[in-house]
Amino acid sequence: MPTIEFENVSKIYDEDTVALDDVSFTIDEGEFVILLGPSGAGKSTMLRVLNGLTEPTEGSVRIGGEELQGNRSGVGMVFQEHYLIESKTAFGNALSGALSRNGLLRSALGMHDDADKRTALEALQTVGLLDEAGQRAESMSGGQKQRVGIARALVQNPEIVLADEPVASLDPKAARDVMRYLKKAATEQDLTTITSLHQVNIAREFGDRFLGIRGGEVIFDGDADDLTMDEMDRIYYGEAQGGKTVPTGTSGDELGGSDADVDAAADGGERA
Repeated sequence: MPTIEFENVSKIYDEDTVALDDVSFTIDEGEFVILLGPSGAGKSTMLRVLNGLTEPTEGSVRIGGEELQGNRSGVGMVFQEHYLIESKTAFGNALSGALSRNGLLRSALGMHDDADKRTALEALQTVGLLDEAGQRAESMSGGQKQRVGIARALVQNPEIVLADEPVASLDPKAARDVMRYLKKAATEQDLTTITSLHQVNIAREFGDRFLGIRGGEVIFDGDADDLTMDEMDRIYYGEAQGGKTVPTGTSGDELGGSDADVDAAADGGERA
């Protein structure tokens, strides 16, 4: 299981857009890390760099001591929009995680070996959807679809799982279900997992470690006990706000307070 190392990583898209600014951190094998921060902070860019989809402008990224170059097969990705094939069953979508092993033609013709089929069924069992293996994605709820997305990532046999806002469009109950199954998979398979979230209360329930990102910089690194209201204010606002912190995408109910107590954060940029 590899250790992840960011060393002085910057990503500059143009002279006015610094997505990551001299970021350095290490994530040990098996950690469940949650990225927190306002829209435009650089969370998605960080995940894209880790997945080899975006090259850093400066600095280096190492996984297991090896410099990351291009897309890495041992990294599974869970997307916000899940990207399932609606006409396929949950089993068929999960099985598509074996594409890199089988190739496009064999996968298109349904030529999967028994080992991959067993892996897909086991992945669906892990996310609590074995009984729905034959159900088409088009008839599944948003939470179920996202769990199929997790199963698909598990079929890749990854060492690392990345999830970019996997519960952003879900209600709190469905969001907790998805995060519970993601954490279950990570724990059972000892996967290093990094996910970005906006819902702080849900994040605190499941994260082992939190990285707070603002303006492309990591300004917080700690566990749930360290993630105080003052620290959340600093991550989302840049300064203390009198203890009334509500990150973008949350509600008073999610944070355990009433809407009258909410000082909603402005969504001032492109989701990152």
